[in-house]
Amino acid sequence: MMEIQSIEKYILDEIKKQKTLCFPLIDSENTSKTIDLAKRLEQLGASAILVGGSSTSDQIELSNFVTELKSNVKIPIILFPGNITGISPAADAILFSSLLNSENPYYITGAQAQGALVINKYNIEAIPTGYLIIGEGSTAWFIGQARSIPFGKANIAVMYALAALYMGMRFLYLEAGSGASQNIPPEMVSIVRKFYKGILIVGGGINSAETAKKISDAGADIIVIGTMIEREKDWESEFVNIMKAIRN
Repeated sequence: MMEIQSIEKYILDEIKKQKTLCFPLIDSENTSKTIDLAKRLEQLGASAILVGGSSTSDQIELSNFVTELKSNVKIPIILFPGNITGISPAADAILFSSLLNSENPYYITGAQAQGALVINKYNIEAIPTGYLIIGEGSTAWFIGQARSIPFGKANIAVMYALAALYMGMRFLYLEAGSGASQNIPPEMVSIVRKFYKGILIVGGGINSAETAKKISDAGADIIVIGTMIEREKDWESEFVNIMKAIRN
């Protein structure tokens, strides 16, 4: 099995220190005022910045963006790509993810095989991650051609979670999708947590301290916040409340 490297060790250490971590997700295609946003997120307690985007196509622009981010913040910059075009040598690490419930093998192993040589060439730290899309209607669901897991079918999520565990994926990301109409039910998170022994990430539709607290208490190690910080004018005050909620 691939050895745990520095960024993954940092994440594990941070989880031991804090109850639940927050990784804000920044869409690499929405870069206006993003550097200032990232600096503020770091000041407010974010443990790392995820850089992603299901339809990212300009790798040069992405690499320039990640390089600028790294020169302005000290927390890790971790890629969460929707395709091979989302890989940048400038990043600290990448969630090397397999969309386990895609109906297209390309998103399960095809893109991963194509991207692996690039990751190896530039020595980007790869964090093995199982990725599950819950519910329908998000960009990730559409692009990834996912056979989505219904919000009320936690037993199906458990099946995939165990498969990820047995295949050596040390991280599991339960995703409702960017701009999701609802968050993943805490009940599903709790049931998956009972079976999956790795690091559990939950994202999509988390836009309040109350929701974040419930998902944290259900067993999430990391929550991902994206749409709220991109679209809400008063996101800072709610983000502060979220950070307080997941650490208590």
